[in-house]
Amino acid sequence: MSAFNVKRYLILSCFLVVSFQAMGQGYVFSEKQTTSKKIRFELINNLMIVPLEVNGTQLSFILDSGVNKPILFNLADQDSVELKNVSTIKLKGLGTGEAIEALRSKGNTFQLGSLVNRDQDVYVVLDKEMNFSPALGHTVHGIVGYDVFKNHVVEVNYSGQFLRFHDPEDYKKRPKRKSVTLPLDVRRNKAFLGAQVVVQGNNKVPVNLLLDTGSSDAIWLFQDDKEGLPIPETHYDEYLGKGLSGIIYGKRTQIKQLEIGPYVLKNAKAAYPDMNSFQGIANLRDRNGSLGGAVLKRFNMILNYPAGTITLSKNAKFSEPFHFNLAGLELQHAGMRYISERITDSRGVVKQDSDTFGNVQISLVNTTRVSLVPEIVVSAIRAGSPADEVGLREGDVILAVNGKPVHRYKLQEVVQMINEKKGKRVRLKIERYNSDLVFSFILKELFK
Repeated sequence: MSAFNVKRYLILSCFLVVSFQAMGQGYVFSEKQTTSKKIRFELINNLMIVPLEVNGTQLSFILDSGVNKPILFNLADQDSVELKNVSTIKLKGLGTGEAIEALRSKGNTFQLGSLVNRDQDVYVVLDKEMNFSPALGHTVHGIVGYDVFKNHVVEVNYSGQFLRFHDPEDYKKRPKRKSVTLPLDVRRNKAFLGAQVVVQGNNKVPVNLLLDTGSSDAIWLFQDDKEGLPIPETHYDEYLGKGLSGIIYGKRTQIKQLEIGPYVLKNAKAAYPDMNSFQGIANLRDRNGSLGGAVLKRFNMILNYPAGTITLSKNAKFSEPFHFNLAGLELQHAGMRYISERITDSRGVVKQDSDTFGNVQISLVNTTRVSLVPEIVVSAIRAGSPADEVGLREGDVILAVNGKPVHRYKLQEVVQMINEKKGKRVRLKIERYNSDLVFSFILKELFK
């Protein structure tokens, strides 16, 4: 069996046209058990990030129900990852660009907690520009989806941030009070869920949506005026993400209502992607869009692909308002920077090195701490947004938000601080060409 070492490549994910034929038995328990222990995940920007071993190397993957086979990307922090039985292929995915070169590898061993797949196929995309980590503020090496879900009953507990897998033959349904079980249409290695939306007026329109835990958005809809899915009059153009074949743009808006079984979400965040980005995607006529993490995180779920069902129960996130990019700024990590700070005690008094001789204290040197911290920069600005109107630019380094140094916070916390609520004044201290500047703007309501 041949092997291949991937050394310091960057790669990406998302919506593949090429598909592997199902091979092997998939994920099985490594020991004699029918239920896994809790597998913890980190919830970052509505995405589940899980620890997963690839041929013995520990990596981090986005759990993405919208993808067929695993995809590796961003291995820059790894000396090497062994991949087996490698061949070259062309891949076409979301975006308006051309197909890209990639590797196809067969017969790999993937392990997620106590689940092991010893015959896992995987794609490797060799494009250094394809990298989710800077925008998430967290190292991510790839995405994994259908193969993890297909053979098990999977508990997805968003509130507790853990997964638990069950053998479907031994799983005993223990529905929680006030939970509901709905049909889940599993076909072509993807799962679809029926829902209803009210876009304008009072007409409820039935929609068939791809269940997409790998999307941080709420709901994407495909424009179809005849079917009652027009783009609402109040909308704006926005960058929606990046696919294998390029950037995806679309219209950002808000719909009046989203209904999933008995659950109703008002004023749901929505987007209408540019359909030119889907030119390489087959079988779009049987669905009306996708349902992403900004909606799914509001439930604890039991996904039963073998039985074709999904059980939903509301969690504490259900009534949270949908968050919009009110400032119009996109942020990402861009390497590291050194900062120096004077060390203070709990009262804010600068600590000093000193010696005492009798009743006389002689202060020597103020203590200064030098730290290496992530650098957060503006990666994009929406035209006509508050940030654009006051003169912020792509490439500006964010130093502080309303007086709070950003290096003390995670990237997604900084994004939330900047977009907290309409009517709030935001004061940004930035660095531009080695000069510190301050910009101030008020967050405006996007939809009335």
